[in-house]
Amino acid sequence: MSYSPSPSRSYFNLRMAIATGTLVATMAVGPTLFFAEQRPVQTPQPVASPNAPNPSYPQGMNGPGAKEPDAKTLDKQNQAEVKAEVEKLYALVFELRETMKQTDSNSTLSVTVVKKAQQIEKLAKEIKDRAKN
Repeated sequence: MSYSPSPSRSYFNLRMAIATGTLVATMAVGPTLFFAEQRPVQTPQPVASPNAPNPSYPQGMNGPGAKEPDAKTLDKQNQAEVKAEVEKLYALVFELRETMKQTDSNSTLSVTVVKKAQQIEKLAKEIKDRAKN
């Protein structure tokens, strides 16, 4: 009868060999890592952009900053533009109305009628957006 180690004994021997190897490697390398010279961590310093404005020069090419336009002037100008667009919208709707009067009710709508309706829709949206502002 020959002696054969049990599976649990060979597993134990393998684990002991791995643990011993790990311990030897740690002892060999550990002191160099542990006692290595500690360098302070340096945070990178921001570099100024070459396109950044120079604070020693005044802002703008024409001296001090330009004045903002008056709100009342902008409001009056906006109202005048809205009125002009409404007049243009009225003319387009009138043209569409006249075209529809001349069209036979049994025929299909022409491409010009569809395009005119799209123009009216676009202009009405522009007026709505301008009126909100």
